Amino acid sequence: MRRLSFIVVLLVAAIGFALAKGKVVDQVVWVVGDEPVLQSEIEGEIIRLKYEKQTVDGDPYCVIPEQIAIQKLFIAQAKIDSVVVSETVLDQQVDARVKYFIQRIGSQEKVEEYFGKPIDKIKSEMRRTVNEQMVVSQMQQKITDAHKITPADVLKFYNKIPKDSIPTIPEQVEVQIISISPEVTPVEVERIKSKLREFKEKVESGESQFSTLAILYSEDRGSAMQGGELGFMTKGKLVPEFANVAFSLFDPTKVSRIVESEFGYHIIQLIERRNDQVNCRHILMIPHIEETQKREAMAKLDSLATAIRTEKLTFAEATMQYSEDKETKENGGLMINPETMSNKFQIQQLPAEVAKVVYNLSEGEISKPFVYKTPAGKDMVCIVKLKSRTKAHKANPEEDFNELTEIVSAKRSKELIDKWIEEKQRELYIHVNPELRSCPFKYPGWIKE
Repeated sequence: MRRLSFIVVLLVAAIGFALAKGKVVDQVVWVVGDEPVLQSEIEGEIIRLKYEKQTVDGDPYCVIPEQIAIQKLFIAQAKIDSVVVSETVLDQQVDARVKYFIQRIGSQEKVEEYFGKPIDKIKSEMRRTVNEQMVVSQMQQKITDAHKITPADVLKFYNKIPKDSIPTIPEQVEVQIISISPEVTPVEVERIKSKLREFKEKVESGESQFSTLAILYSEDRGSAMQGGELGFMTKGKLVPEFANVAFSLFDPTKVSRIVESEFGYHIIQLIERRNDQVNCRHILMIPHIEETQKREAMAKLDSLATAIRTEKLTFAEATMQYSEDKETKENGGLMINPETMSNKFQIQQLPAEVAKVVYNLSEGEISKPFVYKTPAGKDMVCIVKLKSRTKAHKANPEEDFNELTEIVSAKRSKELIDKWIEEKQRELYIHVNPELRSCPFKYPGWIKE
């Protein structure tokens, strides 16, 4: 889905937060159709910007009200067009944003203290805000999707750009990777399982709370801060080994058997089932890899790299036979950029350990083995090959057609949204309070009187 960066889609979960703390006398300051803009919404967004140390281009007491009013235009039209948000997706977004605040502030208790209300109340209020944001996103997509960019559009755009305005494409690389997991000793596996069995006994006997043990011991730090809670998930969102056990649980007082997955070893506790979703807690423990095992894995990859260099097999063949990286195994080892879903990366977009190695490679060169820690915290031993390096250069249609298409698409989307906003300003009833009418709005059609 394309992102329309010219308009701020509000992330704030704290709308109404200042009002709840008694700091704002709420009032309607703007009306778009039958959608009001409240003073508390404006104050809440300004508080969020200050909290996250973000700035706006201009007076926030002019910029923020207009941004919210633009959202209300989309929301008003969405009601006419019957645009609705999936309840499942909405639940997932609310859970994700609650986790974001817990991670930033420190704990659920601190979040409740900060907002001055229990977590269920925070979620309830946040749900309306998140729903509006998602409706706005769907409306923007609906407006722009009907206008597809053709190759002729891209060429026309490129030929009309002044030569000194042609965008520069930064240096990009294509990287192939082979990853293997060092062996874990039976002693270490038994240590992990013994600890998890101990946790299970403590929870089921009432000696300890699962959430407390997760905070203290789980190595999934993202969920550990929420007492191990993952939020509502469908089966397809979880790795199969974990999902099969999580969806077999029915008693929230019990703890699952030990589950082994690609991330490590887990125990799971059910919180709630909802249709095709389950919300559960887990404790993840990742086996410690001894230096001896790392050296053995590096020696194995060193021999493999030598075989590739001497052309006994290709890098792609070695990937298919030996690599344990599921995302690249079927793709000749080519890493995929999660930001663009292409095989090209700017150096800073690569994982840090990989970027450090790739930076010093020549095109076609294979690295020495090195240890790479996955986002889940698991140690893997890798070799990488720099398949290609494209130096920074002025964009041209032959080499950079996809990048130019993205530029043209963003420009076209902005033009379509701008035109749509101006049309809706003329069609809908709009009232702006007198104290805001002197603001230098981006879209002057707000003031009709």
